[in-house]
Amino acid sequence: QVQLVESGGGLVQAGGSLRLSCAASGRTFSRYHMGWFRQAPGKEREFVAALSWSDTTYYSDSVKGRFTVSRDSAKNTVFLQMNSLKPEDTAVYYCAADLALTSAHRIGARAWDYWGQGTQVTVSS
Repeated sequence: QVQLVESGGGLVQAGGSLRLSCAASGRTFSRYHMGWFRQAPGKEREFVAALSWSDTTYYSDSVKGRFTVSRDSAKNTVFLQMNSLKPEDTAVYYCAADLALTSAHRIGARAWDYWGQGTQVTVSS
């Protein structure tokens, strides 16, 4: 069982940066693959980034080159560094965890077992 708590969201101007954190409970954190998703009003939850337990990273085309996912295993925390933010990045951002990481995990939210409560990111133009 893994419990996830996101933080770090807020309001930022276009071109600015934010760093989201996802604190995970559980002693087996290092075994989990971690993911970030986002959901804008009226839209489906979409994949943003993933980090395997071996630190391989995956990104959606819309954030590649702007966002970076990383892990601090000593603190059981995963980060999403978001740079060059755009108004279309506005959404609730969710952290997810799973023991598997397949192509399905990089497509849809249904494949992931554990979720945080989300943190709002708003980018003003």
